[in-house]
Amino acid sequence: MATLFLNAGFGLYFLSVVFYAADTFFGKKFLPALARGAVIAGITFISAYLVIRWQIAGRPPFSNMFESLVVFGWAIAIVAVFVDLRYKSRPIAMGAVLVSLLALGYAALLDKTITPLLPALKSNWLTIHVLTCFIGYAALTVSFVSSAVLLVRKDEDENLDTISYRMIAFGFLFLTLGIISGSVWANSAWGTYWSWDPKETWSLITWFIYAIYLHQRTRKGWRGKKVAWVSVVGFMAMVFTYFGVNYLLKGLHSYGR
Repeated sequence: MATLFLNAGFGLYFLSVVFYAADTFFGKKFLPALARGAVIAGITFISAYLVIRWQIAGRPPFSNMFESLVVFGWAIAIVAVFVDLRYKSRPIAMGAVLVSLLALGYAALLDKTITPLLPALKSNWLTIHVLTCFIGYAALTVSFVSSAVLLVRKDEDENLDTISYRMIAFGFLFLTLGIISGSVWANSAWGTYWSWDPKETWSLITWFIYAIYLHQRTRKGWRGKKVAWVSVVGFMAMVFTYFGVNYLLKGLHSYGR
């Protein structure tokens, strides 16, 4: 039964991308509403899936790559809806939902078996750390979509620049909270706040890149495509932190696969 909710969410995300794309080509007034409705319904189904999996497992559904990808796709879609409603930027919403769809598609290829938590993961800090990180990741993903669209356009779209900046400011806050909560959790689990584990190191690298973005934009006046490149580099570092460290480097976070 739970898998049906996940599949329904995937299908609704796909429909949402189709409706957003159709709006781009045909511009019918009802298409954006259909796209938003589909993605909101998809978020609802995936929320139900996560709750059911949590109840079955008796733990938060955040302990492996499959579960984290589902949470990632869920969080990005929520931010996408906000961007659509707040900024009326449907191309950005479409791109963000497409990334959500890709995350769920990749998750479908992975092992979905529910396994017990490792001893180091049995902490209330798990939920706080993972949720803060993925809220941040979702916002930073949307900022990347906005920056990428800005870079391929011939003109300097101020709205895209504004969306990217505000999403990074929001995502940076939650990325910071994720690093802090992870440090507290690490101290309770391993007796040290920071051990220069590969994921810790790359999280810090990602944090510094986005700190540079915010500094250059607010203090140096960088705008448009010039600062969009920093956003793209930050996103690449974030993706490596999330995926690359798990598969290419060994460390205390290897359980995230």
